[in-house]
Amino acid sequence: MFKSIKSVTGLALSSIVLASSLQLSACAEEKSVKEAAVDSKAVPELATSSETSLNKDAFKEVFSQKLLKINPQFQIASVDDSGMPGVYQVQIDNGPLLYVSDDAEYFFTGTLYKITANAMVNLTDQAEAKKRQSLMSELNPDEMIIFKPVDPVKTKRVITVFTDVDCYYCQKLHKEVPELNARGIEVRYMAFPRAGLGSASYKKIASAWCSKTPQETMTRLKNKEQVQLLECDTPVAKQYQLGKKMGVTGTPAILLEDGSLIPGYRPAADLAKQLGL
Repeated sequence: MFKSIKSVTGLALSSIVLASSLQLSACAEEKSVKEAAVDSKAVPELATSSETSLNKDAFKEVFSQKLLKINPQFQIASVDDSGMPGVYQVQIDNGPLLYVSDDAEYFFTGTLYKITANAMVNLTDQAEAKKRQSLMSELNPDEMIIFKPVDPVKTKRVITVFTDVDCYYCQKLHKEVPELNARGIEVRYMAFPRAGLGSASYKKIASAWCSKTPQETMTRLKNKEQVQLLECDTPVAKQYQLGKKMGVTGTPAILLEDGSLIPGYRPAADLAKQLGL
């Protein structure tokens, strides 16, 4: 349902941003708890057409000013065509994806589908994947802990996994890395300590990056073995922040080469099938 910008208070939109960023994650099953705030006042009837449609540049300026009045912290990261006539797709910086009428008067959150002749296309998933693909340019393999297929097996696919050494399902997935490698799947680990930067989990996973044998240390940590905690200059904090930009809220989070993000654990056989192997 569309919500009028005029009737949204700072508190209401704040609750949308907060609710959109929250997600329950017990490693394996992450249920979204996005709850759009509903104004107590009646929502005005949406006009079927508008004589005040704005081009993209004008729209961004007008909508930015409206957000600024609600809360100066709401910043627009990008404005794109949504695929729905009369509606722009607006990414809030470190916030939710909004769908906003091109007169900047109404918006809604949630999943946008396009109905084709024989299917329903999830335009929201496509938009999120495109954003992640853009962010993937910031990934540096030299800063990852990588488990590659061993000769004579050749790498056929690559997955990037945001991981936490204390996460049960991350540990479970790690036990299947040899099988993934045997199927030609290279596993690249990025750090995402769910308890946050500076936490005990952060110190453990940072030690893997500081180790002279990072693959071995990662395996020992995920086997719940005690390892010496090490300190050095690591990419852990940068990877954690990049994960948040990509929409990671729990671990494991498996990033595919096309920008798709698989939340939670998947058996090796299922992953291989999804990757076309």
